[in-house]
Amino acid sequence: MKKAWKVTGWVVLAILVVAAYGGYRVCLGKPFSINQLANRQILLFLTHNPELFSQVGLIDGSFLDGHSGKLAAVGVEKRDDDYAVAEKFLGQVKEFDRAKLGVQDQITYDVLIDQYTSALALKPFDWLSSEGLYPIAPMWGTQVTLPSFLQSSHVVKNEKLARNYVKRLEAMGGKLDAVTAEMQRQAKLGVILPVSLLDKAEAGIKDTVDPKPEENPLVTTFTERMKSAKGVDAALSAELTHAAAEALKDQVYPAYARMTQALEAVRPEAEKQGAGVARLPDGAKYYAAMLKAMTTTDYTPEQVHELGLSEVARITAEMDALLTAQGLTTGTVGERMKVLQKDERFLLPNNDEGRRELIARYQKILDEINARMPEYFRTVPTGQLKVERVPVSAEKGSAGAYYEQAAMDGSRAGTFFANLRDTHETSLWAMKTLAYHEGIPGHHFQISTALGLKDLPIIRQQTLYSAYAEGWALYAERLAAEIGMYKDDPFGDLGRLQAEIFRAVRLVVDTGIHAKGWSREQAINYMVNTAGMPEGEVVSEIERYMGLPGQACAYKVGQLKILELRERAKAALGPKFNLKDFHTVVLENGGVPLTLLEQLVDDWIATTKG
Repeated sequence: MKKAWKVTGWVVLAILVVAAYGGYRVCLGKPFSINQLANRQILLFLTHNPELFSQVGLIDGSFLDGHSGKLAAVGVEKRDDDYAVAEKFLGQVKEFDRAKLGVQDQITYDVLIDQYTSALALKPFDWLSSEGLYPIAPMWGTQVTLPSFLQSSHVVKNEKLARNYVKRLEAMGGKLDAVTAEMQRQAKLGVILPVSLLDKAEAGIKDTVDPKPEENPLVTTFTERMKSAKGVDAALSAELTHAAAEALKDQVYPAYARMTQALEAVRPEAEKQGAGVARLPDGAKYYAAMLKAMTTTDYTPEQVHELGLSEVARITAEMDALLTAQGLTTGTVGERMKVLQKDERFLLPNNDEGRRELIARYQKILDEINARMPEYFRTVPTGQLKVERVPVSAEKGSAGAYYEQAAMDGSRAGTFFANLRDTHETSLWAMKTLAYHEGIPGHHFQISTALGLKDLPIIRQQTLYSAYAEGWALYAERLAAEIGMYKDDPFGDLGRLQAEIFRAVRLVVDTGIHAKGWSREQAINYMVNTAGMPEGEVVSEIERYMGLPGQACAYKVGQLKILELRERAKAALGPKFNLKDFHTVVLENGGVPLTLLEQLVDDWIATTKG
């Protein structure tokens, strides 16, 4: 019975993929269910965004795979096509009568409505690129994310995917040129990235093109991965390696050179730019729209700013007490944390040996907490979690760590990427919290749970909402403390509190930059002095907020909402409250807006009381 259902599911998927590749010319009639519509829509969307298709990892390298040798288009036409698709999809969803749908189908309906409405909210800002605010930026720019995607998300498990990797490299130069053209179009409309972002972008480009083509990680990692690829012998591997190096030499490197020249051309104007988006056409409205999309709330910038100041004051008091208990009494909390950051007791050598030890320590931390998860969750994901180094070419502009989800077909494990550009940026007392946030019970745990919800449409299994996903990861840090993972480890608990005040400071500096006219330097100084973080790390963070307004506010807003809902449930249910059941409600409905999460918890409370 199960085998037959699985075959039927793949047949349906094949039909949907064929329909999607045919665009709107193929008509399957009105979907029988909202789930069918959701799957049809997401597959059509993914076919127009091939990199996202590979990141989902649904059918890469199979006979259905017509995308893994392509790259998404860039430009105004692509952006406007996306808006048109969102409008069409929104109309299709509204053809369903929500009141007649079951509970899970109503959630799917609400998620779809929210997704398309949020996308269309940005339509009035004609200066936006198909790549977002700044198509070229140190962390989020396409010139960074595209090579990182090729090295980590494009799996090379068979001959087809190996050949398609080369096709993508051959298409990469054209895409980079299109990104450059978008930056130039924006510049004519008065949208120019600040000079600090320009400098970091150029430095990242230089790092990418410094190696000889055949020694570039885009080639060397590809060669290494082909060793385990099905159907790729030594001769074919040598042929494809040569083709990859030629693509870099003839197309990719020249495109990066043209990008650098274009950035230099706008440098005089970039030097005049402030840090925030308020300077842009309708910038205040744009920031409000981004803040709403990222937090899935109606909080104003002023409300978020005040919330941040309040949380900073609370956490500072807790840190002060803990520091004092350890005999650290001189200076402000930030000053004492900066001293602790340089304490050699908590630093590993800044060399390859130190980097290997950091990776091993992260793995040990994750293994230890994973063994505790059955005590607090009804469902514990079984998917593998790997710990790897952030690609060297992306280190300078990247955060301290990030998580990349597993492929749905199992071809790529979930990966916790640690930034090892300088091991002295990672004190040993900070490692637990970072591992819990990115790995278990944070992002890896939450995302792997969602990927295991097989009765839901594909879109409900994906990470759609920063406020939900990042809020959960920050909640996971608190949960780890509550279950005793910092017992007899006061310095580790200080690391947790520093991570929490870091997220609270984000509320202050993000709104400060984009709504209150703060300069880059003002934001850096506030974060360094308040959180006691290394200045190099803070600079990367502030420049990240400059390039992606509102996103940094999602973490604390999301965490506070989950904690608020947990306390509400405890108060309402008393002895009937069960933490495992609460976690089930939060995790096993997939990623949702905070407003919808609140309704789901309220419904669970009412059902449990009844």
